[in-house]
Amino acid sequence: MYNALKSLLFKLPPEEAHRLTVQGLAATLSTPGVSDLFRARYRYHDRSLKRRVFGLPFHNPVGLAAGFDKDGKYYKDMASLGFGFMELGTVTPLPQEGNPRPRLFRLPADRALINRMGFNNEGVDALASRLLRDGRPPKVILGGNIGKNKVTPNESATRDYVICFERLFPLVDYFVVNVSSPNTPNLRALQEREPLTALLTTLQELNEKLTRPAKTETNGKLGRPGELWQRKPILLKIAPDLTQGQLDDILEIVAASGIDGIIATNTTIAREPLATAAGEVAALGNGGLSGAPLRERSTEVIRYLSTQSGGELDIIGVGGIDDVASAQEKFAAGARLIQVYSGLVYAGPGLVRRIKKSLVQPG
Repeated sequence: MYNALKSLLFKLPPEEAHRLTVQGLAATLSTPGVSDLFRARYRYHDRSLKRRVFGLPFHNPVGLAAGFDKDGKYYKDMASLGFGFMELGTVTPLPQEGNPRPRLFRLPADRALINRMGFNNEGVDALASRLLRDGRPPKVILGGNIGKNKVTPNESATRDYVICFERLFPLVDYFVVNVSSPNTPNLRALQEREPLTALLTTLQELNEKLTRPAKTETNGKLGRPGELWQRKPILLKIAPDLTQGQLDDILEIVAASGIDGIIATNTTIAREPLATAAGEVAALGNGGLSGAPLRERSTEVIRYLSTQSGGELDIIGVGGIDDVASAQEKFAAGARLIQVYSGLVYAGPGLVRRIKKSLVQPG
């Protein structure tokens, strides 16, 4: 079914196809009878899929990566695909349009995407308002991926992350610090030891300041500012283009700051090896490459970090997961959880169910 739909969607610009896909999902789920059939088709659960990672209870280890639902508009509909967790954002303090269109491109021969979205989002207040209004889907962990505005200089970046952290603190289950997108000028410079240590230390101090004994949720609604909440796990999302020395620095910074884990990896600025002609790729311009070409490198990074930490580091694996084999590869390398995005575009919504089923019924 999805292959037929994909052939139509791939005739449209990628951003337009994305919008129509999520709107179509919402319409399907609002249709009595049809919604039940849809959920039955994609629902799959087994008790063995449950995980406790970063101290949080995940119903299953397959998540939706950041970037798909930046503004919290679709997460309740996307939950019907069976995700154990979903990451919203990247969100910034102020709304921003992002880079000029076109800014998202398909490479079908490579089962890949190139994007230079540029943290386009409606701002943290808009996301917080939706979360307060709509609550959360049952049995789904929500993460908040936070970044800085393009106009904010790096020396003031910590302020932007603090604003987002404080605003979302009562509303999400964990945070992801995004300093690894290639589409915001100079952002990746924040991955260097000194600025990254300062940023993470500040957020950890704020985390402890905001922490209070947890208050029970009611009616599936999220808490509101002023309610009492537990400390939130903080994760760092890193680029796949870091050197071994830089990865060693990351491990030292994680240990020194006491953050809870790593998401490996973000998109890459590399362009090799690709089946798509080099001239065609060059004509698309700058941006982060995701999808199947990232599979090997992201797995290498996961394996290195896991090995060097003695298997003690909690890692979410993302990058090139578009089938059962690529998912299992990430777990074997040391990932405790995984996320998908580009793989959904090429493999369709059944990917989540297939991965979960493979974890329960190997082979």
